[in-house]
Amino acid sequence: MAVTLAPAALARVQRFLAEDPSALGLRFGVTRTGCSGWQHVADLAHEEKPGDTVFEQDGVRIFVDTTSLPVVDGTRIDVVRQRLGEQFLFHNPNIAEACGCGESFTTEALPQLQG
Repeated sequence: MAVTLAPAALARVQRFLAEDPSALGLRFGVTRTGCSGWQHVADLAHEEKPGDTVFEQDGVRIFVDTTSLPVVDGTRIDVVRQRLGEQFLFHNPNIAEACGCGESFTTEALPQLQG
């Protein structure tokens, strides 16, 4: 599987990368948080870390660390416009449940992972 960008997300990441020439690509993964356990995180990558899996789409590299990969593999990242701005939207097929406030999620297959 892979992590992919919908056309709107691809264009947004390309704009971010053009504004920061030192960035290598997009770093995508998860962090431990909230009542359910995991939260998606996305930022510009300024280094490739040991163990990273790197996906490439239309010249944009997506860096995923080893802890995050089983949780986010297969995710399609999109952008949704809301009122005055835009935000990333993550279509992650591994999500089993999300908390009521929408801050975090869990996966059935990977409860043993520690972030």
